[in-house]
Amino acid sequence: MSMKKNQFCGRTRREMLWELGSGFGSVALAGMLGNDFFSGQAIHAEGGKKLLNPLAPKAPHFAPKAKSVIFLFMYGGPSHVDTFDYKPKLYPLDEKTIQIKTFGRGGKKNEGRVIGPKWKFKQYGKCGKYVSDLFPNVGECVDDIAFIHSMYADSPIHGSAMLMMNSGRILSGHPCLGSWATYGLGSENQNLPGFVVMLDPKGGPISGAKNWSSGYMPATYQGVQLRASGAPILNLAPPEGMSDATQRKILESLNDYNLEHAASRISNSNLTARISSFEMAYNMQKHAPEVVDISKEDEKTKSLYGIDQDKTKDFGTKCLLARRMVESGVRFIQLYSGGGHNDENWDAHSDVVFNHTLHAGNTDKPIAGLLKDLKQRGLLDSTLVVWGGEFGRQPTAEYAKGTGRDHNAYGFTMWMAGGGIKGGTSVGATDELGAAAVENRFHVKNLHATILTQLGLDPNNLSFFFSGLNQKLVGVEGADPIRQII
Repeated sequence: MSMKKNQFCGRTRREMLWELGSGFGSVALAGMLGNDFFSGQAIHAEGGKKLLNPLAPKAPHFAPKAKSVIFLFMYGGPSHVDTFDYKPKLYPLDEKTIQIKTFGRGGKKNEGRVIGPKWKFKQYGKCGKYVSDLFPNVGECVDDIAFIHSMYADSPIHGSAMLMMNSGRILSGHPCLGSWATYGLGSENQNLPGFVVMLDPKGGPISGAKNWSSGYMPATYQGVQLRASGAPILNLAPPEGMSDATQRKILESLNDYNLEHAASRISNSNLTARISSFEMAYNMQKHAPEVVDISKEDEKTKSLYGIDQDKTKDFGTKCLLARRMVESGVRFIQLYSGGGHNDENWDAHSDVVFNHTLHAGNTDKPIAGLLKDLKQRGLLDSTLVVWGGEFGRQPTAEYAKGTGRDHNAYGFTMWMAGGGIKGGTSVGATDELGAAAVENRFHVKNLHATILTQLGLDPNNLSFFFSGLNQKLVGVEGADPIRQII
């Protein structure tokens, strides 16, 4: 293969594919000829069976409640005792040093200076759920939300806790939740990724792309980053300077290539997935810009998401795009609030008031707008919305001065809405100070099992054979869903 600069332009990945000679570039032609062209022509070398698109829709294990998932990831670890886990006994203990066991970034401690909640709570909805003044708009939606107040995880450190929340393991190299969902069900839209990730403009979370990796699965199942402004997906456009006539000439030249001959040499699912990825990349050139074009949305809808306000515009736009992707058949969408380090995310180590006022203020209205918009469009019943971070925060101060809280993986809150979830409910509890889960404790794997169950997938039977084991998102030992909220 020659890597010299030729008439078509510079050394880009797309040009390399066109020059490969093994037929990979011809998938663009396959995309133009319809959804059935590739599977109708490509044959496995072993056994003569057809090669199928790995993202083609697949039958669930049982009737699903949800078709899509939107995971609102509050990176850094929001404080449950300042948001949705009302602890009235904390208020009078403010600034008092008490005996309490904690384990966070600062290590294990047996006592600490209490930081009382810095916001008032009030009751919302028919269910009378107490919600902090940080989330007045989400408070209006509590009758559609199930709160899980007894979550716990295995690590109080960001990197491993993020991997745990995304992949069920504290070590990297394993497929994440969105990968398992698309592996099990495929995607209803073959022109867009089945798994989309949208990051905060301040940057990505710690560990980066490991949080949306497909691990030991084919790369087809990994998350694809989508941007709310500019080019929605990077590296999709043709090489600079290439005219439409040149593109047509290349496609016409592929017409004489025998795709069946090229595919007959493929006997491995990773190569099959790679060909499918190339075909999707071609299709995304046209369809991705359409999905992120919100110019046709009316002003009332944009206002509902807070797109008309500076502080909520970014996350509001992402939430609106998530709704549009659900409508387009995308299987799993993950939105990150917070990026970078320190107060650029929810990691309130020094001043919880400044930190949470900022991030809750950026997300409260957009999240409520998403829930209300999905509901009024009849999409909430089939869309599972998940909210939470990698862990919570301690009821005590991390430092000798200030209102910062350390990490808390012993007990924290997450919530779900839609997708067959019983709204207006709360399950589990932390102790009276919010230091640890004590009632109906649920591990992160139980959360994952719940999400898969609502998608119609048996979490204890969805597996991928790797390294001599039938690997599962919930581990080889398995996990039960949180049935109290289903």
